[in-house]
Amino acid sequence: MRLHQLPSEFQKALPILEKIKQAGFEAYFVGGSVRDAILGRPIHDVDIASSSYPEETKAIFSRTIDVGIEHGTVLVLEEHGEYEITTFRTEDVYVDYRRPSQVSFVRSLEEDLKRRDFTVNAFALNEEAQIIDKFDGLRDLENKTLRAVGVATERFTEDALRIMRGFRFAATLDFTIEETTFEAMKTTAPLLEKISIERIFIECDKLLMATSWRKGIRALIDSKAYNYLPDMKEKNRELEELLEVISEDFAFRTSEQAWAMLMICLELSAPKSFLKHWKTSNDFQKTVMKLVAIYQLRQQQSVNKQMCYRYGKELLYLVEELRQAQGLEVDYDRIDRIDHSLTIHDKHEIVVKGGDVMTTFQLKPGPLLGRLLNEVENAIVAGNLANDSTAIMAFVGEKLANE
Repeated sequence: MRLHQLPSEFQKALPILEKIKQAGFEAYFVGGSVRDAILGRPIHDVDIASSSYPEETKAIFSRTIDVGIEHGTVLVLEEHGEYEITTFRTEDVYVDYRRPSQVSFVRSLEEDLKRRDFTVNAFALNEEAQIIDKFDGLRDLENKTLRAVGVATERFTEDALRIMRGFRFAATLDFTIEETTFEAMKTTAPLLEKISIERIFIECDKLLMATSWRKGIRALIDSKAYNYLPDMKEKNRELEELLEVISEDFAFRTSEQAWAMLMICLELSAPKSFLKHWKTSNDFQKTVMKLVAIYQLRQQQSVNKQMCYRYGKELLYLVEELRQAQGLEVDYDRIDRIDHSLTIHDKHEIVVKGGDVMTTFQLKPGPLLGRLLNEVENAIVAGNLANDSTAIMAFVGEKLANE
């Protein structure tokens, strides 16, 4: 099969392939970018594989960086971009279910493609737009099937992260996992406990952000692989609820929104610990926890000024979308009206600062000052006090007089 036209991302990289070929070696575009080109999907990273060994690759180009030379990867810097060139290779026994104990460089493209995870990721593409398909990946693409290359249990035992990648591809590509491949995923799922949780989080996050995220979650449930993920053991019913309560056509708009909904359905006793166990960033944790808090408040009451001021319009919108996806009552107009009516959206917008209050009323730092400033902030947000220095000082004076 040939592509009618090389996508612009590949055309831009053609000089790299040409230089390698002029030096007497083979070079191809490989991996997911080729799959996406066939499917007409956006192309992100362009990966190049070559029969040239790392030192030979470095001799061809004037500017290179050894980004992973022990695994055969050299970063080539050219005027028109940066490209990772990886030598054709085979891999020895995987000692930690993630990394091979030894990498051997080879001159054979087919030997290199044999080590790929799924047939739809095992394509190569030459400079003439010819697709090289050694494992019937084109047929699997046509049938929307996700199938492991070679012996499925070997692929997942080599690198257990491929299990999560499989669930993710089912979601992002809207593919069905082939039966033998899926059975191998189920069998090898306990190996997920040996994989870096940061890497698993990336795959789970991409799964949740996919349009067909439900297909990925369905595979996660049916495989029982969730039992080997942080704080998800025996959470079958809760994960089923995630599929049941959210409307079929809903897609999450942000990662934080997706993880907040997941946590709500999981009914966690220690939600903050959950995010820490997944080793997410502090900023991510704060945003997700705010969304969970807003969701719980909205279960009890309508949006009010304090809620809008404390959490902001954007987070309220994200929660309202989750409510809408469940068929619950929503009111975006109310959020807009309240947000527009707020005198301030942040305490730093208050014209009088703590130092001003201390100087005027001869106060020292302490609980009293903190309480007065909080009362000023709350009164301005509620609309009971103008954000005006004279009015604020009078308000503080009155409070102190009643102490």
